[in-house]
Amino acid sequence: MDELRYQIDLLKAMNQKMSGREKMFRLACDTSNDAFLYYDCEKNSIVTFGSWDIFFSFAVTEAKDLSLILDMLKEEYREPVRELLFLEKSGEEQRSAESCLEDGRTWYEFEARVDYGEDGRPVDKIICIRNITKFKSQNEELRYLAYYDGLTGLYNRNYFVMLLTDFIRQAEKEKDIVSVLFINLDDFRKINDSMGMVVGDEVVQQYGQFLGTFSSRNIIVCHMNSDVYCMAVYDPRGSRSIENIYRSIQDKIAEGFLLSNGTRVHVTLSVGVAEYPEASESVLELINCAEIVMFKAKASGKSQLQYFNSFMLQDFLQTVEIENKLKQAVFNKNFVLHFQPQYYAESRKLRGMEALIRWRDENNRMISPMVFIPIAEKNGAIIPIGNWVIEESLRRYQEWKRRYGQDFIMSINISSLQCRKDNFVSHIMELIEKNGIEASEIEIEITESILIEDFEEVKEKLIILRDHGVRISLDDFGTGFSSVSYLNELPIDTLKVDKSFVDKVTTDESTRIITESIINMVNRLGYESIAEGVETEEQLSYMKQIGCSVIQGYLLGKPMPAEEVDEMFRKML
Repeated sequence: MDELRYQIDLLKAMNQKMSGREKMFRLACDTSNDAFLYYDCEKNSIVTFGSWDIFFSFAVTEAKDLSLILDMLKEEYREPVRELLFLEKSGEEQRSAESCLEDGRTWYEFEARVDYGEDGRPVDKIICIRNITKFKSQNEELRYLAYYDGLTGLYNRNYFVMLLTDFIRQAEKEKDIVSVLFINLDDFRKINDSMGMVVGDEVVQQYGQFLGTFSSRNIIVCHMNSDVYCMAVYDPRGSRSIENIYRSIQDKIAEGFLLSNGTRVHVTLSVGVAEYPEASESVLELINCAEIVMFKAKASGKSQLQYFNSFMLQDFLQTVEIENKLKQAVFNKNFVLHFQPQYYAESRKLRGMEALIRWRDENNRMISPMVFIPIAEKNGAIIPIGNWVIEESLRRYQEWKRRYGQDFIMSINISSLQCRKDNFVSHIMELIEKNGIEASEIEIEITESILIEDFEEVKEKLIILRDHGVRISLDDFGTGFSSVSYLNELPIDTLKVDKSFVDKVTTDESTRIITESIINMVNRLGYESIAEGVETEEQLSYMKQIGCSVIQGYLLGKPMPAEEVDEMFRKML
């Protein structure tokens, strides 16, 4: 009798425990945003719970009722969901599928799991349904930012380079030709100066939309920046010959553009053409050759089309006296560093300093890096220059840290050639250790041009640096060359919003919308954001208002030589 009573008490205890677990399970499901369907295969009974009543206006109690779910879906999405709902027929254990409702806006994700008995027969099945409409919408927005230019709707530079790379690979296999057209509106600055930047943007937009009409399987068009476009034509012959395309462009130019204010604007353009494989077999060099020819067309009187020839690049470089001066400057290390402070938007406390190289020629004249850096990148001089910048920046940082005890971040720009060197990571870490600096006090700034040639190799190096504590910043974000698709794969700490956006955030609605989207995205991803080129209190106030973390620009601090940085730190003591 005692044994029987013990068994009864044990069963009661187990039932209470199961009841408690069921209550806990129910509570968890009811507070979830997902809808659930449980199917007892042996009893052919169905129980729904969670957010089912929010998702659906009908009840499902047995297997035949599952067709009600299918009736809600768009026809092209029904079959994958049908297979998922009756997953036990295939013998699979689990599967997932996405589907859109008949309204064309609402998206659901279905996940099913089936448990089978020892005899292989299905015992029970659970189906989880969640609303992913917001997620799909965000993905579409990110995809647009990743591949398209916000002003014109054309491909951005980054995606254009990717597609052009595909063209070149195909042409290499098929022994075909690819023409690249570098298109630039003549005297565009006059439109901006005389009619305003808003009108200038509308001209750029309308002309970009017109060029977009040429897009096809064999023609890709992008907005490079400002008033510059690029077009690539695979196998340029017949209706897509360069001459026919240029003739159509000229016809539109003659017609002019009717703006929203009723003004008709007439512009001319200069076009440079370079062809694969004659001009170059490298994508970036091919674009560069077309750009050089475009400048040649401008120098020859504008409003014309010119083709690259094998002597043009050599002649162009030979006429640039600065290249020879640069070689001598590299040998003698005739460079200096200036440092531009960065401040937190909320507190205006110093966040860090960006090291900026300057070149003083033999006549003691300062030469802008915008002049010599592109040349240095072309001829390889950027390697010794970049190494000197790293060494000098870390030396200065260690000196200021020791002398003034200030906590701040030293940001150093890195070129693509530097990053591709085998000893890139070890060289930086050796210098950090040599100077007795914490790796977390150093920030490496990269641009997406670094990523184009060998993304996987660069990513691996950046991950190693990040693992050592070095901060990684993506520079010039939002210029069209930047790709949101990289953000999920790269070890990024900071994103710098390009000055071209900051310049127009207080005057142009489109720029404001894009800038706010970028800052919102950056904040949600957990990155730090830096606005470059902030020159007015109005710009500062706006960037602070939309949640930008850090401000850099002439308003709070111009680039300054090391002596002035010393003076700044002395005042902070």
